[in-house]
Amino acid sequence: MRFVLKQPSVLPGFGLTLGCALFYFSLIVLIPLSGLFMKTSTLSWEQFWDIVVNPRAIASYQLTFGASLVGALINGIFGAVIAWVLVRYRFPGRSLVDALVDLPFALPTAVAGITLTAIYASNGWIGRYLEPLGIKVAFTPLGVLVALTFIGLPFVVRTVQPVLQDLDQEVEEAATTLGANRWQTFRTVIVPELWPALLTGMAMAFARAVGEYGSVIFIAGNMPLKSEITPLLIMTKLEQYDYSGATALGIVMLVASFVLALAINLLQWWSSARHMHQ
Repeated sequence: MRFVLKQPSVLPGFGLTLGCALFYFSLIVLIPLSGLFMKTSTLSWEQFWDIVVNPRAIASYQLTFGASLVGALINGIFGAVIAWVLVRYRFPGRSLVDALVDLPFALPTAVAGITLTAIYASNGWIGRYLEPLGIKVAFTPLGVLVALTFIGLPFVVRTVQPVLQDLDQEVEEAATTLGANRWQTFRTVIVPELWPALLTGMAMAFARAVGEYGSVIFIAGNMPLKSEITPLLIMTKLEQYDYSGATALGIVMLVASFVLALAINLLQWWSSARHMHQ
């Protein structure tokens, strides 16, 4: 009769670690979210519906989620290109470019908003050249898109970069040896490996953009029905001591963000399962 010795674990037993994990998760996530729903429950269904379908609220949803989604798509394209360049090429100043990618993480959001406004205003470094072309960025929905794209870029780059580093270039060379051209190699070998990481980075960039406040309020102009984002509308209600109205809008954003994130995660899971099956 053979006895198998269990390998000692660095962490305590499963029950204790699971309890600690659930306690921390409840303290940080579940309890605040429960408070959000409890405060909103003080409203009647008619009051709740009047708040969340108000024309001003709907316009803010369209701008917030629309700009966040477009910004995530833009970052998905150019973030992948930046990650590719940083991994596959060596050039002077590469370390500086690599460090600058993390700038939106380190820069305070209010500073980022003021900087973007100064650059893209009609008398700014870039805005002065766009204004004669009829392109106005600052104090328009386009400015919101610029800010949300700026803060979401690092999520895509830092998610795709490790996958590219671990990607075996011998597989690409084998595809080339078998007669595949560069486009075929990229489409059949590289894209399937990058796709799950790219979707993850885009999902994180989208989630970050939906709740962004500091870097947007300066460049948006905050005009109701035009360039007002939902987080600003929530802050406005809080300043008016309308806590129930603020939490009602928060629930709409929470549910919509969860549904979109779930859809992206399901797409990522389906893509990974399909790739493994192939």
